[in-house]
Amino acid sequence: MAGKIDAVDLLAVENLEVVYNDVALTLKGLSLRAGQGGITALLGANGAGKSTTLKAISGLLAGEDGAVTDGRIVFDGAPINHLPPERIVRLGVFQVMEGRRVFEDMSVEDNLRCGGVTRPAGEFKTGVERVYDYFPRLKERRQQLAGYMSGGEQQMLAIGRALIAKPRLLLLDEPSLGLAPLLVEEIFDIIRRINRDDGVTILLVEQNARAALGIADVGFIMENGRIVLDGTSAELLGNPDVQEFYLGLSHGGEKRRYRDVKHYRRRKRWLG
Repeated sequence: MAGKIDAVDLLAVENLEVVYNDVALTLKGLSLRAGQGGITALLGANGAGKSTTLKAISGLLAGEDGAVTDGRIVFDGAPINHLPPERIVRLGVFQVMEGRRVFEDMSVEDNLRCGGVTRPAGEFKTGVERVYDYFPRLKERRQQLAGYMSGGEQQMLAIGRALIAKPRLLLLDEPSLGLAPLLVEEIFDIIRRINRDDGVTILLVEQNARAALGIADVGFIMENGRIVLDGTSAELLGNPDVQEFYLGLSHGGEKRRYRDVKHYRRRKRWLG
């Protein structure tokens, strides 16, 4: 996937290396792309480097003693890996962090107002009504303190706060984390609507490979700080290795026992 940037790529990450504390090499020549107006899934197990990738794109590494030491991140044709996070946000890149990170002691509507600090004040009314259209439950609870909301409602609020900023590129870090299956389905349906109706390009980091590939156009799979497999969602869903290692299925389509999956993980063919 490296090489010349395609005109339809809104984001291109090229041969990226990230080091923490001047010692720990976390990303090791990682390359991926996110097409304009599409949904791109970034999949992998815990510790693969998915969240680090998003933080590198949004400029948030410095707060954790991390730094990009090689490669580049190109957004809309221009390098951004040396820009501070506030500049990156103003360019239209907004990240929804893992764990939701809402302001618990503030109301739903005040949380949403915080998302609009980079936009003209006059846009807030229209923006918040758009958020309430996607998330009617937030409108019902708009004066409620965010800390008293359920995990699913807080995830809706975190995504809604990002939408107030009118992002061109929305980075979503594990939006299904800790949610019941029905809520996961609801959240992913809304993510698909946001992409389709508002044209927001989305880079989706997930461990729930089936849910992510169900809405994504293309996907990349990470292992140990590198991309080891990529393709369209249909190609990845049909790939026997992906079925075994990420969907828990054998080549015949049967569910694998946890012990079998753990054993097969040791012989991942693309890392041989």
